[in-house]
Amino acid sequence: MTSRARSARPRVGLFGLLGSGNIGNDASTDAIVRYLRADHPDAVLDAMCMGAARMRDRYGIETVPIQWQSARTLPGGPLGAGLRVLGKGLDVFRTAAWVRRHDVVIIPGMGIMDATLPINPWGVPWSLFLLSVTGRLLRTKVALVSVGATPAKNPVTAWLYTSAARNAYYRSFRDEASRAVFLRQGLDTSRDPIYPDLAFSLSFDLDAPVDPLLVGVGVMYYRGGNQDRDRAGEVYASYVAKMTEFVRWLVDSGRSVRLFIGDEQDQQVVDEILADIGRQRPDLAPSRVTGLLVTTFPELKSLVTPIATVVAARFHNLVFAVKLGKPTIAVSYSPKCDSLMSDVGLAEYVQHIKSLDVERLKAQFTQIESQAAQVRERLLELLPKRSEQARAQLDELSLVLFSGKPNARQSGAGLERVGQ
Repeated sequence: MTSRARSARPRVGLFGLLGSGNIGNDASTDAIVRYLRADHPDAVLDAMCMGAARMRDRYGIETVPIQWQSARTLPGGPLGAGLRVLGKGLDVFRTAAWVRRHDVVIIPGMGIMDATLPINPWGVPWSLFLLSVTGRLLRTKVALVSVGATPAKNPVTAWLYTSAARNAYYRSFRDEASRAVFLRQGLDTSRDPIYPDLAFSLSFDLDAPVDPLLVGVGVMYYRGGNQDRDRAGEVYASYVAKMTEFVRWLVDSGRSVRLFIGDEQDQQVVDEILADIGRQRPDLAPSRVTGLLVTTFPELKSLVTPIATVVAARFHNLVFAVKLGKPTIAVSYSPKCDSLMSDVGLAEYVQHIKSLDVERLKAQFTQIESQAAQVRERLLELLPKRSEQARAQLDELSLVLFSGKPNARQSGAGLERVGQ
């Protein structure tokens, strides 16, 4: 197939779970938008995404829903099921029509191939597969940029993800574990570069004042993975009970707590913890435990900046805390959290969310709080290099996607791998 004529101004599309209420995804998107507007101001930008209206309002760009059915309220029963099947077929043509208008399509970071949480193969995996295949056929450069991935137990999901990665023009991963997922699926990703998460390229105020007694607790609406669907309520209740117990211990020991979220659905957990504290500690000043609703990355950054120590579950909440040099404990729900904590020298401050031991969490907190100065110093030593590496990812995008030079995998030259 011959390459079609391109306009003088490159058409760049953003694709993925953008504007859907996940603040970490929005931070990755913000990093890419800032890069494009600074380094490629002539680019015409639009998006195919989950939160089309939000992305349009936030960035002033044209947007379309990632799936036909997401823009419609479908009836239940056989009619609704039939319309959903019809929608999957229509998405083939919708996606192709959108892709062919672009020179480049970028999936900006995020765990777009993370199968840790419950996922329907005919949702995002199917959409991502359509994107990469139509990009390959229509000679549009589809770029998976600093993405995260975990093994998918569902064979259909695994095949769709692997096929999407295989057909992408450019791939980079945010950790070795993500890249290894596809090696195990038979796709040679050994020459694909590894860069830190895109959020490391964003600016944070490292000199802002900190309240030494203020603890940030980042919570998550966690109901287990695909294998836990029949006991999701039990998994959720256990997690909330343990985090509530930990928050009570923090306030009883003289700390103040700022609850925060990484996705809008997490606010339910915040509200339940606040309600419990109100019942169990009725004389406690309201300012001792707060949980304001935040919906954007700047709001969350402002909320976390004055915090002294962080205990969090969501991956990007951990990234933000580390980026700010906070002593941080991970209540990990995914290997990506483990990889991040290991990369920054905090592997001993991790517990898995399903087997969370509150007494051990208290001990970990006491230990990291006692070593706060040393931990912060180590993190601040690491941050310049990680920020530099994240910005190097953006420079590489300019070279591979916009300079007209061939992709290293296509030329056989190989890209220099940036270590963690």
